Amino acid sequence: MKIRQSAEDYLETILVLSQRKPMIRSIDIVNELGFSKPSVSVAMKNLRENGYISMDHEGYITLEPSGREIAEKIYERHTLLTELFVALGVPRETAMEDACRIEHVISPISFEAIKRHVTEAGKRQGRETANEQ
Repeated sequence: MKIRQSAEDYLETILVLSQRKPMIRSIDIVNELGFSKPSVSVAMKNLRENGYISMDHEGYITLEPSGREIAEKIYERHTLLTELFVALGVPRETAMEDACRIEHVISPISFEAIKRHVTEAGKRQGRETANEQ
C-alpha cells in the first residue's frame, strides 16, 4: 500500500524516538519535528485509523507491524543514503536533507542497487585494508 511522504516521515520519527526512549507520546513527535500539536494529533489519528500505530489509554504510541515495516524501510534508506553522500564529501547536514527527500521517491530497484554497491565497496575496502597490514 502506498502512503504519503508525511506519513512515512511520522513513522520514521516514531521508530527513531523509540530507539532513544521506551515510551513515546505525540508531544515527543511535536518536539522532534517542530510541528504544531494539532498537526501531529491529526497525523496520529490518521496513522491509527490506517492501522500503522496504536495508542494506549495514556497516549503512548506503538508501531504496529505494518507501520514498523514502513518505518524501517524509510530509516534504512535515510541512513544508507546519508552515509553514502557523506563518504562522497557532502557535508553531513546537506547529506541528511538530501537523503530525507530521496528516501521517499527512489525505487526499490535503484535503492537495492545502491545498497549492493555500497556493501560490495565496503567489502573491497576491508580486504584492501587487511592486505596492507
